[in-house]
Amino acid sequence: MSNAYVIEVFHRTAGIVVAEERGFRFFSSEPAFDTLEGDHFGSARAAERAAKALVLQRSHKAGQSHRHGSLSP
Repeated sequence: MSNAYVIEVFHRTAGIVVAEERGFRFFSSEPAFDTLEGDHFGSARAAERAAKALVLQRSHKAGQSHRHGSLSP
C-alpha cells in the first residue's frame, strides 16, 4: 500500500498527501494551494475535498468581485 497520493482537483495537481501516524499531511504543488501546506487530514479524500473547496471559494469570490465591479458607476 502506498503512503503518498497525488491530489488533483479540476484537472490541476494541488499537491500530495503523505500518510503519517495521525492521518495525512498535505504538501502543496502550486501557490494556489499553499494555504493547505502542512495541514493534517484524516484521509486523502478529505484533503481532496479541502483543495476543491479552496478552488470553489476563490472562484466564487472572483465572481462576486467581478459582479460588484460592474455595478460601480
